Amino acid sequence: MTQALRNFFSCRSMLKPGQQEGEIPPSREVYRKNLSIAWPAALESTLIGLIAMVDTIMVGTLGAPAIAAVGITNQPKMVFLALINSLNVAVTVVVARRKGEGDQTGAVRCLKQSVLISTVLSLLLSLAGVAFARPILQVAGAGPDIIDDASAYLQIIMAGFLFNTLSMTINAAQRGVGNTKLAMRSNVAANLVNVLFNYLLINGVGPFPRLEVAGAAVASVLGSMVALGMAVASLFHHDGFLSIRMKTSWRFEKATIFTMSRIAGSAMVEQVFMRIGFFAYAAIVAGLGTIPFATHQICMNILGIIFYVADGFGIATSSLVGQSLGARRKDMAMIYAKVGQRIALVVGLMLSLVCVVLRTPLILMFSREAEVVQMGVFLMLIIAVITPFDTCQVVVTGCLRGAGDNLFIALTSLISIAIVRPGLSWLLCYPLGMGRVGAWVGVLVDQVLRFLINFIRLSSGKWTEKVV
Repeated sequence: MTQALRNFFSCRSMLKPGQQEGEIPPSREVYRKNLSIAWPAALESTLIGLIAMVDTIMVGTLGAPAIAAVGITNQPKMVFLALINSLNVAVTVVVARRKGEGDQTGAVRCLKQSVLISTVLSLLLSLAGVAFARPILQVAGAGPDIIDDASAYLQIIMAGFLFNTLSMTINAAQRGVGNTKLAMRSNVAANLVNVLFNYLLINGVGPFPRLEVAGAAVASVLGSMVALGMAVASLFHHDGFLSIRMKTSWRFEKATIFTMSRIAGSAMVEQVFMRIGFFAYAAIVAGLGTIPFATHQICMNILGIIFYVADGFGIATSSLVGQSLGARRKDMAMIYAKVGQRIALVVGLMLSLVCVVLRTPLILMFSREAEVVQMGVFLMLIIAVITPFDTCQVVVTGCLRGAGDNLFIALTSLISIAIVRPGLSWLLCYPLGMGRVGAWVGVLVDQVLRFLINFIRLSSGKWTEKVV
């Protein structure tokens, strides 16, 4: 058994005969390199998720309708972020390849052009979000008891959209070169600002006005402003691989734009399928009523944190895979992919145990309403089953994304997220009368299916042939 575990985690056992293309570093060194990038990225991703989670916890003192009002905005926000997320996928992939090739000029050129694109897109999306917040939330399933608070929250968030998206784009470029500590530090600062102003503005402390749900939105925007300031400051370091002091043009370059658009286009297709599926899923659950949706939203926040932890390891895998392929080391790309997957499995099992042992305290962090707590504690057991599949599929997807295999990921999203999750959840929630439990069985099936499809693709090795 011990020898079997050693073989499972050994880097040399991860390659088939004939796949080795050069010297393979010791397993300890490979794991150390992965973790050195992964832990700041995991913390960064978790802190991003905590901004929304903290808002939900701190407005929880206002009651279940306030929780539902903040929660119902999550999918509309992610719909607006779809274009930016697609751009950021391309930025990370291209910068990682240029890093592996030693092409600093190409990496900086990619950064500058992505910042310009992100700025234009963000301003247009911000205007649309402020103008159409209410009808969008009505489509999302917001009832008359929460629509006013939800609209105010979303409008304020979208008014500060540029601060959030620009910091995300800069951090995406930094992740491509393996600099995940910058994003971690900026998001620590953003969360501290968010928590402070949540406390001051939700209930009105001292001279600060009582803004309730709207106060949580203002606090989030202030946190995003701080994160952007720190991200921009990082680009002025002379010794950084990504320094805008380097004399490269801010003009658009056809070759760079073509490469980025090809990757971003596939990522956009993935985002569209994801947002359609998640939006439809949220609307289905919202139809169950305010209390059930509030319970559901609490559990989604907890699952979201698990996802963000896994996403950090996915980011590390994506960066290392991209750099390895840029250096023409397919064997090391495969090793980093499998090392990331094994780390994700261990982390997933540990988080699953936490969900079982601490399920009641976790729910009580958000609400003490008896019905919410009772159902939430039960749903945490389903989350415990979901967690190992979630962490593993996020890392496997990150590997494929780092290689530029985004069209395949888009196909997986179409099948699993856009069709299976909402379709099965609706069937279980309503015709079969399983309510909230049915919705979470839909999530479980979605996660397992995505993991299996993408794992088969990873095992095939076809993703190593992608040219960026």
